[in-house]
Amino acid sequence: MTTFPDSRPRCPWLTVPDPLYVAYHDEEWGTPCHDERQLFEMLILEGAQAGLSWLTVLRRREGYRRAFDQFDVAKIARYADADVARLLADPGIIRNRAKVAATIDNARAYLEHFAAPGSFDRFLWSFVDGVPKKNRFHEMRDYPAQTAESRALSKALQKKGFRFVGPTIVYALMQATGLVDDHAVGCWRHGE
Repeated sequence: MTTFPDSRPRCPWLTVPDPLYVAYHDEEWGTPCHDERQLFEMLILEGAQAGLSWLTVLRRREGYRRAFDQFDVAKIARYADADVARLLADPGIIRNRAKVAATIDNARAYLEHFAAPGSFDRFLWSFVDGVPKKNRFHEMRDYPAQTAESRALSKALQKKGFRFVGPTIVYALMQATGLVDDHAVGCWRHGE
């Protein structure tokens, strides 16, 4: 368990006392999310994290919001070569061509399959039967990198044309958006 100056115990993955990181853990991570813009944002950010630390992505989150039109799916789906060039020159995001292209492709896949309001939310949450799966992990070694649910969701997203949605990325998405509650036993947020 990790503790910082306020003495509240937190999840073992929170090892850096960065205020942004602590606020993310305390206020967002593991909280059930049904806002479709935010769900799409987290899908993109978790994919952007591949090969990097979450704190690296979290520090660029506002840059992503600005660069990607506040994660307006319809606008992103219309991006063309000039937008890709603009994004690859933007120091406020992770300038990886494959990740930028995947974001645009994911927006297009989203519009193709989830244009109806609430459909993306229902789709994601169907993989946990609409109720957060509550786990009881204690140490970092207890946390899985992926689960049967994340593998199934990953496969379903890939079948719909989404990219950068492997089962490990998808499990991180599930944790971040509260589909699973992985706050460690002993963390002040466990069992909320």
